[in-house]
Amino acid sequence: MRVSALLGCGIVVLSACGAMPVTGDVKAVDASQPGDSQVQVYAVPPREGAAPLEVVDGFLESMTSDDPDFRTTRKYLTEEAARTWKPSYGTTVLAKAPNRNGPSLHDKERRSAETTYTLTGTQVAAVDAQSSYRPLAPTDYSQMLHLVRQKGADGKQEWRIDIVPDGLVLGQSDFKRLYRSVNKYYFAAGRADGDSALVADPVYVRNRTDPVTRMDTATQTVRTLLEGPSNWLRPVVDSRFPTGTALKRGVTSLAPDDQNVLKVPLNKKADKVGQGACRMMAAQVLFTLRDLTSARVGQVELQGGRGPLCSLGADEADEFASDDSSGPPDSQYFVDDKGHVQHLPGANKGSGDPEPVIGPFGAGTVAMSAVGVARDEQQAAAVSADQQDLYVSSLVADSEPAEPVVSSRAKKAEDRLSAPSWDGRGDLWVADRDPAGPRLLRLTDGEGAPQEVEVPGLDGGRIEALRMSADGVRIALRVFKDGHTTLQIGRVERTGSGEAEQVSVQDLRQAAPQLADVTAVSWSGRSRLVVVGREEGGVQQVRYVQADGSTSASGVLPGVNQVTAIAAADDEQLPLMADTEVDGIVKLSPGDNWQTVLKDGSSLVYPG
Repeated sequence: MRVSALLGCGIVVLSACGAMPVTGDVKAVDASQPGDSQVQVYAVPPREGAAPLEVVDGFLESMTSDDPDFRTTRKYLTEEAARTWKPSYGTTVLAKAPNRNGPSLHDKERRSAETTYTLTGTQVAAVDAQSSYRPLAPTDYSQMLHLVRQKGADGKQEWRIDIVPDGLVLGQSDFKRLYRSVNKYYFAAGRADGDSALVADPVYVRNRTDPVTRMDTATQTVRTLLEGPSNWLRPVVDSRFPTGTALKRGVTSLAPDDQNVLKVPLNKKADKVGQGACRMMAAQVLFTLRDLTSARVGQVELQGGRGPLCSLGADEADEFASDDSSGPPDSQYFVDDKGHVQHLPGANKGSGDPEPVIGPFGAGTVAMSAVGVARDEQQAAAVSADQQDLYVSSLVADSEPAEPVVSSRAKKAEDRLSAPSWDGRGDLWVADRDPAGPRLLRLTDGEGAPQEVEVPGLDGGRIEALRMSADGVRIALRVFKDGHTTLQIGRVERTGSGEAEQVSVQDLRQAAPQLADVTAVSWSGRSRLVVVGREEGGVQQVRYVQADGSTSASGVLPGVNQVTAIAAADDEQLPLMADTEVDGIVKLSPGDNWQTVLKDGSSLVYPG
């Protein structure tokens, strides 16, 4: 039994013989109930003469603790199994704490030399050795624990586990209590240093001290940053740290000093880097730790084997994270009830009236149904009201209506063009949903002949809508297949350069497997998406998910009726906007409720 004493630090004791508090509330804590991140679990060794079931239960409970190097956890294993068991191999995440099924030991069986238990449950995710999270459609989990009798130090026979799978097996609540999601940052590949874009690579690290390395959370995060990007993101990003760069031996804690300067000691591999590369390395560390440490990091100083290498202040780091967005941060655009594109200035402050944009989109004769605005707000793309044609026009200079840059041949409007989206490189993307020939198209800089983009992982599915990330290396797709529309995240790979550049979307991953149907999606920050959808048999909901498919700490947002589209900004502090069938265009500011912005209008978007 686990007992939680709510006395500030929230200690959980896994034994009835532990010292009990004499004041305060006491409650039972089940391994599968929602966990408190302040609760700390202490492992206890197996008691003398413990039955096989007690050994199995004790081993599973001990895995949920902060036991240093899992020394106590290993006492449930035979000497050989304790030596070879690798808890850092990965983590299996189950919907609830694992069940264990085994024999009911009668007198004859109690005298046997071995027995077997099976761990079962519903697996919902896996975390690999790189700390990368991957959600899974709920699947049956089954693994064996084999126990034998072995002679203990006192000469008595004790049950111990001799066959055990590597890695940890945790219920979802224990996983959320023990681990937290952090973003480490790398540079988008194929760009010049003067046109850099930082890409978030989400991983999970221990909330407190890692039992294996004894590193605190900040140090674990920097270590994973130095080890390089996750396998999924590796083909499209670069790290400025030389291969083999690691923290200096023995470093287990990183924290800013009283001047908010974080000093990061590195091994000799980093000694020969130039100042330009060193500052980019420091930018990677600074962005990675920006939202992690309790004290704000004002400056990062990298130290090599011979002393300081370089330093970078927080106010200097933004030069390494260009998103090609120079317009006002609260710019919003929408299509009015006459099919004209309008600009909504000062929307974040609740002031400013809509005004038509410059050019044919604002006062032309062709009615539009959806709009996408380049991140620099110099031009926009809009889809005609019948969703057949895509047009591109300047937003800063008046011009005559141009010819469509893309046209669909589909017979039905719902089978034609999706809403357009711009990436951080200035390229324009749109999907043609024609059943006779569905395709994903890209226009370099929003002009020229559209290039068809291969998406080999669709497996018969059809792209219904898309949203490009600001870094240009990830794409969020709503994919229709087998009667359901799911959310997929793909990696945008580029080969060649100039007119010979070829682009494809590789390695699609489900980002919200818990939702049976996804209605709308938008990027909301560098590694977060806001999704509108419903679970099987459930009602529509609006929620945040991470780019790796894990559930954001922000969770489910306040409900709003009949959402048809959603829009979020790269700045997570700006309002979330939604198109609704009942209330028109509404917004949700941080800490507030949904409020109506416009009764008439649709397709409201932020640049991108």
